[in-house]
Amino acid sequence: MNDLWLYVAVAATIVLVGGGVVVVRRSRRTAVPPAPVPSTPAEPTATIQAVAPTESVAPPDPVAPAEPVAPPSLRDRLSRARGVFASATTGVLRRSAIDQSTWDELEEAMLRADLGVSVTTTLLDGLRARVKQREIADPAALIRALRSDMTSRLAGADRSLAFDLARGAPNIWMMVGVNGAGKTTSLAKIAAQQIALGRSVLMAAGDTFRAAAGEQLETWATRTGAAIIRGAEGADPSSVVFDGVQSAAARNINLVLADTAGRLQTNTNLMDELRKVRRVAEKAAGVVTEVLLVIDATTGQNGLVQAKQFAQATQVTGVVLTKLDGSAKGGIVFAIETELGIPVKLVGLGETVDDLAPFNPEEFVNALFDE
Repeated sequence: MNDLWLYVAVAATIVLVGGGVVVVRRSRRTAVPPAPVPSTPAEPTATIQAVAPTESVAPPDPVAPAEPVAPPSLRDRLSRARGVFASATTGVLRRSAIDQSTWDELEEAMLRADLGVSVTTTLLDGLRARVKQREIADPAALIRALRSDMTSRLAGADRSLAFDLARGAPNIWMMVGVNGAGKTTSLAKIAAQQIALGRSVLMAAGDTFRAAAGEQLETWATRTGAAIIRGAEGADPSSVVFDGVQSAAARNINLVLADTAGRLQTNTNLMDELRKVRRVAEKAAGVVTEVLLVIDATTGQNGLVQAKQFAQATQVTGVVLTKLDGSAKGGIVFAIETELGIPVKLVGLGETVDDLAPFNPEEFVNALFDE
């Protein structure tokens, strides 16, 4: 009996142990390891830094205002014209004596700068005589004498713009010249300058052949505060100027600036029309006190031909020489003044209103020579 119970106990133990083994094995078979998760870079996160408050924050130092930029000097603006003289004077000053090569070098420079044959010959003949008389003994003295003579040839002319308020009638300033010389722009700059002087201005858009001319002048009138009279495209320029003068008189306006169409000096019909514009303008309630011939400095000696023809047609009283800063031919000033006796009154040295400046002979000549 005891052996039976022993057998039952052993059998029960084996069953229990075997069942545990089976359970363990099954659990091992069914347990699936988790799939590896691919590593991905962590998403960037915003970082907020706490800033400790301060009791007071000092205001930033005030920004100093920018220093005003000085406008370019006349010497800087005449760099092209000065270059012609600088090359000649530098070569002359390097010489130990005045010889034929000296004269050839100076003559070439003066002709390249468009002083013209007549002016160049007159200036150099005078210097040769002084060298021969031993008044001038060395190259440095020769250059000083040339500068002095050039300045003297431009001295004494009346360069003021004529304005007579005592007449009790509008003053009329006519602008004449060939196409593209800069008449309309020069007129607008003059208007702005005269208004700044306290004068009232009316623009008469007498260039009725170029559609854009009237629109351009109207834009300038708005900018400057000037009054304006326009006519229909293709209208008689004389009637537009006449109406402008009459309107100025009725409104007590001091100054009428009359634009005219550009024309070639060789076109007889157009030059006759210009004479008519002047005659009709003076039949109105005003008086023509200036006829300003606008010449593009880059045209050189052709500007002298223009001046001759326009002077005969309209009694030119002064020259406005535009684009002088962009030309190496500034010597045309001497040809116009000495051969025609017409003073250069204004020179264009840039695009702004202030760049249309009164002509100063001494400053001009000094700017041509390299210091």
